[in-house]
Amino acid sequence: MSKNEKIHGEDSEIELSRAESFPTRRATVPALEEVLFTRIPILDSGFIRVIDYMGDDAAIVQAARVSYGRGTRKVSEDRGLIRYLMRHQHTTPFEMPSIKFHVKLPIFVARQWIRHRTASVNEYSARYSILEREFYLPAPDQLAEQSSSNRQGRSTALTLEDAQQVLELLASDAQRNYEHYVWMLNEDEHGNVQDDARSGLARELARMNLTLNTYTQWYWKTDLHNLFNFLRLRADTHAQYEIRIYAQAMMQIASKWVPMSFEAFEEYRLGAVSLSRTAKQVLTAMLCGKDASPYIAKLSKREWDELRSQFGLPDNNSGAGQSES
Repeated sequence: MSKNEKIHGEDSEIELSRAESFPTRRATVPALEEVLFTRIPILDSGFIRVIDYMGDDAAIVQAARVSYGRGTRKVSEDRGLIRYLMRHQHTTPFEMPSIKFHVKLPIFVARQWIRHRTASVNEYSARYSILEREFYLPAPDQLAEQSSSNRQGRSTALTLEDAQQVLELLASDAQRNYEHYVWMLNEDEHGNVQDDARSGLARELARMNLTLNTYTQWYWKTDLHNLFNFLRLRADTHAQYEIRIYAQAMMQIASKWVPMSFEAFEEYRLGAVSLSRTAKQVLTAMLCGKDASPYIAKLSKREWDELRSQFGLPDNNSGAGQSES
């Protein structure tokens, strides 16, 4: 089956799902209903789509008012309450809405993603089924050197010649390992036996030979509070590009689903910074026209550099510490 045939089959399944509708007394969000089940392409062969959701901005307000014992209030006050809850980190009401995604992603991205241990996850089982012959190959401009200042990051892009060689290696290694995978299974990717005279290796063992750029799939269900925590970290410019692209698509979905909560999240989490007590003392002294050097001396060089970068401070204080334990 070709890649286009697979996509066509997935689209047919999606259209069947979208064609169904059910009467409900639950709250629904028209903007999210419009994209429900729709496959949003990510990277070269990945995607994300919303399978189900529960709750909306009103569910957050309702939960907060129950805890306050105040009863029903005007809708015009909802935005202010949500912003108050977000600003003061009253997180429980944001745990009320939940959402479930179907995600297709490279295995190495999945291993980063799974570190967020606050969701229910069910992944495609390579013990039970055979993984498809699909591999992530980065665009040439995403192939870069190791950063010298960030052990987890990239720096300058490779030359076009080097990038092409890397892509050829990635493709050939993935194809070769997949060929070995199906040989060990003695089955092709559709489950057809290749050699009746030979026993195949168990699927749970053969899978160990696959490269980490092989695509997997899962259902990922989480509440809004933990979704925002995921997005705060993975939509950040410091996050790895491949997972950041998924997070950016999820941001667009969240903005449709809970627009008031998403606005508050952008204001008080995504676009905000956290300060240490000493960093706050530095800024307070500067704003009051006082000598900030005693406080700067308590900062590590890294924290001082970060503070300067965040607030555009002049580099006219050399008293910061030189190391960070």
